[in-house]
Parts: sequence; C-alpha cells; structure tokens
Amino acid sequence: MTNLPEFELIRSSRRTLALEITADCRVVVRAPLRASRAHIDEFVANHKQWIETHMARQRARRDNHPEPTEQEREAYIRRAMEELPGKVARYSAEMQLYPTGITITGARKRFGSCSGKNRICFSWRLMQYPEEAIDYVVVHELAHIRHKDHSRAFYDCVAQVMPDWRERRALLRA
Repeated sequence: MTNLPEFELIRSSRRTLALEITADCRVVVRAPLRASRAHIDEFVANHKQWIETHMARQRARRDNHPEPTEQEREAYIRRAMEELPGKVARYSAEMQLYPTGITITGARKRFGSCSGKNRICFSWRLMQYPEEAIDYVVVHELAHIRHKDHSRAFYDCVAQVMPDWRERRALLRA
C-alpha cells in the first residue's frame, strides 16, 4: 500500500485490530499476533480518513492545552488544595451529599471521579478552567454519591443545584 500514515504496531493476544491516536500525536495499531502485515496495512489504509480527522483533533487539543511548566503545575495543585475543599463543603451542604474524603490527583483524562465508597478525586488540571466549569465538576461528582451512573435522575440531581450545567460542561470541552 502506498501513502500509509506512519504507525507503531503492537501485537498481542487480542482478536481484533484497533487504532489509537496518542496524546503525543502518534498512530498506534494494536493487532492480533497472527494478523498479516498486508491485512494490517489494508486496515490502516481503510481508516486513513479517521486517522487524519482524529490526528487533527488531538493536535488541536494539545495546542490548546499545552503541558504546564513545573511552576504552573505546583501553583495549580496549591490552588486546588486551597479552593476545592471549600467548594465541596458549600455544595455538599446545599445538596445534602457528603463525600468520605477528597483527593487531588494529576489525572489527565478525568477532571473528577467518585469511588464506590464516596471518596471524590479531582485532577489539579481542572484548575486551568473557568470557575463555572470547576463548580460544575464539584456538583457532578457530589451527585455521584446518590447516583452512581449518568442516568436522567443523576442529571436531574445536578440540575437542581445548577440549572445551567450544560453550558458549564461545555466550558470543559472547548
């Protein structure tokens, strides 16, 4: 095949072929151990448009959200530790939902999470976003104490406190 995008090939005991565009804009193909190189190349060729589209998205994401310097990272962590507990306390009282603890992490793909034991984690990376978006994530994670899914009831719980939650969530995706 001519004009194939450059890609890294990882073989394993999987059954199917899969494509991934990494955070550093590399194309990774995961393939079964016995898949022929011709079959893999054909798969990549057939997904060339998908690769180009997702590569452009990943470049835009990387360009719009560059990795912070060490000083910036420390400042975000400090700010998260100072501000998030107060926000959690405020919205907890309003929602009557109380976490068992709060942790600040460096998660790259999730701004927040709520464990089965109602412990809430926030990524310090959230602090790069507007206040409205930060408050949305706090309310979102608190709502998971009552609803462990993203059901209609979950979003109704969020909307009771934050009727404009959709606009706030959009700030995280911009």
